[in-house]
Amino acid sequence: MSDQSANSQAIEGAPHSGVPDNLPAAESDLYQPPQSAIANANVANYLDLRHEALADIEAYWDARAREVIDWFEPYEKVLDASGAPFFKWFVGGKTNIAYNALDRHVKMWRKNKLALIWEAEDGERRTYSYYQLWQEVNKFANVLKSMGVQKGDTVTIYMGRIPELAIAMLAVTKIGAVHSVVYGGFSEQALASRIEDAQSKLLITCDGAWLRGKTVNLKDIADEAVKRSPIVHTVIVCQRTMQEVQMTQARDYWWHELMALPIASPVCPSEPMDAEDPLFILYTSGTTGRPKGVLHTCGGYQVYTATTLKYVFDLKEDDCWWCAADPGWITGHSYIVYAPLILGATGFMYEGAPDYPYPNRYWKLVEEYSITILYTAPTAIRGLMRFGDAWAERHDLSSLRLLGSVGEPINPEAWRWYHRVIGQERCPIMDTWWQTETGGCMITPTPVIPLKPGSATLPFTGIDAAVVREDGSTCEPNEDGYLVIKRPWPGMARTVWGDPDRYVEQYWSEFAKQGWYFTGDSARRDADGYFWIIGRMDDVIKVSGYRLGTAEIESALVSHPDVAESACIGIPDELRGNVIHAFCMLNAGVTGSPDLADTLKLHVRHEVGPIAVPAELSFVDSLPKTRSGKIMRRLLKAQVQGLPIGDVSTLAE
Repeated sequence: MSDQSANSQAIEGAPHSGVPDNLPAAESDLYQPPQSAIANANVANYLDLRHEALADIEAYWDARAREVIDWFEPYEKVLDASGAPFFKWFVGGKTNIAYNALDRHVKMWRKNKLALIWEAEDGERRTYSYYQLWQEVNKFANVLKSMGVQKGDTVTIYMGRIPELAIAMLAVTKIGAVHSVVYGGFSEQALASRIEDAQSKLLITCDGAWLRGKTVNLKDIADEAVKRSPIVHTVIVCQRTMQEVQMTQARDYWWHELMALPIASPVCPSEPMDAEDPLFILYTSGTTGRPKGVLHTCGGYQVYTATTLKYVFDLKEDDCWWCAADPGWITGHSYIVYAPLILGATGFMYEGAPDYPYPNRYWKLVEEYSITILYTAPTAIRGLMRFGDAWAERHDLSSLRLLGSVGEPINPEAWRWYHRVIGQERCPIMDTWWQTETGGCMITPTPVIPLKPGSATLPFTGIDAAVVREDGSTCEPNEDGYLVIKRPWPGMARTVWGDPDRYVEQYWSEFAKQGWYFTGDSARRDADGYFWIIGRMDDVIKVSGYRLGTAEIESALVSHPDVAESACIGIPDELRGNVIHAFCMLNAGVTGSPDLADTLKLHVRHEVGPIAVPAELSFVDSLPKTRSGKIMRRLLKAQVQGLPIGDVSTLAE
């Protein structure tokens, strides 16, 4: 079967509820894929493939592991579930992610293809061919070796959004060490705690980083962190802002000086790594306690992240791919640094903010670099949407063929604006749901699937997702429940660094009897089998016995023309259990007033229902967000209730 109508035929006896038998019929809010997307898709028979994958996930992932990466030594077993929930993938296989991202391309015609295009906030531009990037990675890998870094050692990276960050990551993995990237701009306490937990003896940083025309003093912060973590004996500093910094003799070294020494040879072999050897640690915060060091491993992660990019975004050889995240987050790890390079793509990286110096910066970059696929966060989309259509309409966006959304559920109103104004009603939107712990996209459309604004659509091939009640029974269509993953997948995190008990407790205890991974999110499935992510279970408000997702109320508020962004929290109430307190950021030029608050409450009543009307509504200039753009609703709740705020290491401001 090769066309979409064939894909939509029911498959008799489909083994798992994660696969709908039929695609939805035409409806008023259903966006059909363009025929050109179906005709040119890498995987046109996507629904058939999903059925085949769930019928035999080991055979499916075996085929993908052979398709997307090279192995130094073949694996003996695809999946070892004997130690569940500590699953092992591609047992016995030997590989290296830097080899698959660079070395193998240099041996073929991609040697002179552009691997990375970078633009600085001030307009400076740099490009790297695969050969040039390979040489830079080799040189820095040899520098790390000269500093005593060995296979299995951890290296902490604390830098701005510059090419050297990707080079450092690839160099660390090339020699078999483990990187822990900490987002540039975290406080010294946040950096110190991550260094200490990872036991990193070497830190890579910058003198500073540019953000909205000002510098973030990374080296000063790094110095304070090292004082708190004396385990660090070497600091390598990359020049970016050229500001004056304090260099400690016999500890601190300039990147450019080391790279000019004979030790920085442009040839360095990639270390053969076992598929289950540690690849990187990435810290994700919880509501309380120290951040969790999520561990990904060498084999399964690269198979999964490369497969998802190839299938979800239909990546072609001539695409110019822009993932507008930061390499310091899992989105940047997977879809800026690793997957695009594994697939031999040309990637684009931008240093600055979406609206600096003007709200057309993203659209100017799309036009200038002929970006074909843009993958960004709903918070960026909403932030640019508030400035109106004109900033985008002054630019030629005809190079775009696909759009993407990541980080949190995108409200339907922002989805429609993104589709209409940026995609010019011809670019399908890949609204992806996934987590740091999953390694890559988990619930997502592909370009050949009909889309519903606000829905993450269907589980990816090989992913057995479900929405269940507390007792594990399957929810009815449109019933809110717990989002779980019933079977393992290659990109899954293997443990919490140094704390396997926390890994089990955090992700596998809620449905231990069934052996399911609990995502921590609530969701619902509609009658067509499409998944709608509601948000973190912590973000579900129970009012008078009714469960309301904050995303649903926030979407209603944002659908009003005066509201740019909103956040809702539940406040304890003796009569109703909880009442809703809404916080609204207004569009440029709009002023908050009691009359507007009343209007917005009536709007929510009309859009959602009387039970969802906020008891309180506050107008704010900004909302507390993580540096990856997610709203930290628990901080709003703590502020309103006068409670301790807990871990704020990921807070942007």
